[in-house]
Amino acid sequence: MTADETANIAVLKNAYQMWHDSKGGSVRHWLDIMTDDVKFRSLAEGTRPMEFTRASKSKDEVEGYFTGLAAEWEMIHYRIDNYIAQGDRVVALAHCSFRHKRTGKVLETPKADFHRFRGGKICEFFEFYDTAQALAAATK
Repeated sequence: MTADETANIAVLKNAYQMWHDSKGGSVRHWLDIMTDDVKFRSLAEGTRPMEFTRASKSKDEVEGYFTGLAAEWEMIHYRIDNYIAQGDRVVALAHCSFRHKRTGKVLETPKADFHRFRGGKICEFFEFYDTAQALAAATK
């Protein structure tokens, strides 16, 4: 493993630990480790009723994602099981659980977060999870 790969994994290990420990409250930290022009995507791609998951092309737009997530969902847990690094990319394989605030339904899903780094910061992110279950949990 290269020094850059090791450093990128260390950045993510810290960020994900803070994310879990704060139950989703460490948004500022995530934004601080992203480039200003970060490309941020979610598998749901803005599908109703999860419009906050639409593609983002800047830190400001990513902050909108986090605002929507916090408004609609309460984190139960977020556990990273493995990190896989190659070059400027790191994949975090996870399992997470959130409760939808309006419906009270719980989402339990495996998750894969794909990160690309530039200059020690995240410049691309794409999250994969059980969208069918997420959309069902967000619907009465």
